[in-house]
Amino acid sequence: MSLTNPKHKKMLDELLDACRQHLPSVNEALITKAFEFCLEAHKNDLRASGEPYFTHPYEVAMIVAKEIPLDDITIVSTLLHDVVEDTEFNLDILSKEFGKEVAEIVDGVTKISGIFKGQEITQAENYRKLLLSMVKDVRVILVKFADRLHNMRTLQYVSPDKQRRIAQETLEIYAPFANRFGLGRIKWELEDLSFKYLNKEAYDEIAKKIRSKRRERESYIKKFTEPVIEKLNEYNLKYEINGRPKHLYSIYRKMVTRNKPFEEIYDLFAIRIILDTENNNDCYTTLGIVNQMYPPVPDRFKDYVSIPKTNNYQSIHTTVVGPDGRLVEVQIRTKKMHEVAEKGVAAHWRYKENKVATEKDMENWVNWIRDIFESASKDEARKDLLESFKLNLYQDEIYVFTPTGDLRRLPVGSTPVDFAFEIHSKVGYHCIGAKVNGKIVPLDTKLHSGDQVEIITSKNQHPNKNWIKYVTTHKAKTAIRRWINKEEEDIINAGKEIWEKKIRKLKLSFTTSDVAKLSGSLKYDNPRGFFKSIAQGKVNLDEVLTATREKEKKEKTAVLEFDNFANIARGDIGGVLVDGKKSGILYSYAKCCNPIPGDPVIGYITVGEGIKIHRKTCNNLIRVSENDVSKLVPVQWPASEGSLFVAGLSVMGEDTPGILNDISHAIVSYQNTNIKSININTGDSTFEGSVTLYVQNLEHLSRVIERLKKLKGVYSVERFESA
Repeated sequence: MSLTNPKHKKMLDELLDACRQHLPSVNEALITKAFEFCLEAHKNDLRASGEPYFTHPYEVAMIVAKEIPLDDITIVSTLLHDVVEDTEFNLDILSKEFGKEVAEIVDGVTKISGIFKGQEITQAENYRKLLLSMVKDVRVILVKFADRLHNMRTLQYVSPDKQRRIAQETLEIYAPFANRFGLGRIKWELEDLSFKYLNKEAYDEIAKKIRSKRRERESYIKKFTEPVIEKLNEYNLKYEINGRPKHLYSIYRKMVTRNKPFEEIYDLFAIRIILDTENNNDCYTTLGIVNQMYPPVPDRFKDYVSIPKTNNYQSIHTTVVGPDGRLVEVQIRTKKMHEVAEKGVAAHWRYKENKVATEKDMENWVNWIRDIFESASKDEARKDLLESFKLNLYQDEIYVFTPTGDLRRLPVGSTPVDFAFEIHSKVGYHCIGAKVNGKIVPLDTKLHSGDQVEIITSKNQHPNKNWIKYVTTHKAKTAIRRWINKEEEDIINAGKEIWEKKIRKLKLSFTTSDVAKLSGSLKYDNPRGFFKSIAQGKVNLDEVLTATREKEKKEKTAVLEFDNFANIARGDIGGVLVDGKKSGILYSYAKCCNPIPGDPVIGYITVGEGIKIHRKTCNNLIRVSENDVSKLVPVQWPASEGSLFVAGLSVMGEDTPGILNDISHAIVSYQNTNIKSININTGDSTFEGSVTLYVQNLEHLSRVIERLKKLKGVYSVERFESA
């Protein structure tokens, strides 16, 4: 395909110029072919801004060429990065037209596009595999950074809700991720653009204040640098010196964390000295010159030249007291260090002399991803996984040493336990104590840069669940959780075994549902907690099982007692009258409401069982008789001698001397009520019992109940009924 549109021709020329300027070698034919393919694939698509869609992959390719220049394969992959997702072309076509390498990078970018959606991993195992495959070719994530940067630069064209979601995701995931890859410039721009959409008021206010103080700042920086420049020239050093632009989000974050107004953020005044030298010692010479001119602030010195950050960032940071007592941050680095700081992996690529070294280096850049995702168990909760991921992106580092002098990098806030797991999981599992700088310290001690740490182990020691409260590294947290879960499972299984042996010995039978009910009655959330307590000796199984059997026996006895009472009461009064007279008609008493003499009753004609006698208030009767009232038959209790019937009462209370006499007197003294029987059982300073007595009607019975309730020490008095 030939480019007939002058605008398209100009765009391609600009891209090729950027590639020639920044890449070590350029396959112009392949890049031209990819540009034309991109135009054709997206010819009918538009962006939210209304522009032709192909402008997006083109602009992303320009970002890659200028800001993270790696190689021409990355440029080709960037031009094609949305083809598979948004058009009818598939990976096979890309592989055939542009090679397997390009197809694999495009596939990686297509997959990775959805992994952070909604701040929650949809399927942890797939996510883990995807990131591990991404590690094999670092260019996948570099293309994704450039893609996200261009989306952030054009975020004004989408809805406010989408702006906030994308900005939040960028600030939480992509900016710190870019920082880990050493892409300083991209990280700063992503942060500032996110800040603009998440807190526009604060963004505008800080931007306005920086603009208003620009002249003052430039004048001050000139005043500060003049004596430094003079001295650097004396030493014949080649350098660039400039006021370093401070990023808005960085200023805002410092205002918030330090709780200070804009005017008191001292490193608004920031100087960067970039030396044109291969000799790192010139950085220390320059540091000496700056310290000669201005007194340093002792606790604000960081040397990343002798000990680089994980992402290979190197620079000397110092803060000095400048003219008028103002604090000024000074960064000192070589040109090579500056390029690595700005362009990260891409810059490092250029300084490698052979491909093997480059591939090894790429693996080192992203070994922190492997640490997270290879050590995570398959069933790890998705949110825990993302939290660990964020944690590893954000944390700053400390540098500690083994007794033999080996350097280990750990996150700020790490403890000896983190260090132990960093050495080896077996050292972590058997860690019993630690020495820091020769002195024994508690295991929750926070380590600091420069500490020498020695771990004391014992084969009898195992992880303590309290460790999880203070360890920081994902590696330590995962190992400890795994151990605790396994240990707890073993305890639960041991408890289950004890339980099963005991119930076999006592020839008892418990269903799963029975065990769940029993553990619930003993205030356990679930049977697992119950079995765990058994194994730990917190449950006396003999007592529990004896109490269970007693309860069952008591419940059976209670039912039996009621049945006896009902039979006595009904027999005493001589059954019921049907239609006002005794007859040979078959009848029985309904189990659903268990009517006893004194209750208003009614009969219901059944098929095969004669008449069922129900209480008039029985819900079952009301329900079944709604459709056929003709089956209802009037019945009543016959009038016994003196119109009396037998009623039963359950009484409970405090066991005090003379309680039986008090109960008897309270009953008899009301209208000479006659007691048929009285039984009282005592135990644990309480009593419970039953009383059967003759009453004229329910009103008579209610009065007796009221009198009994007034007795001192009586807790409850209820009419004796079935459950």
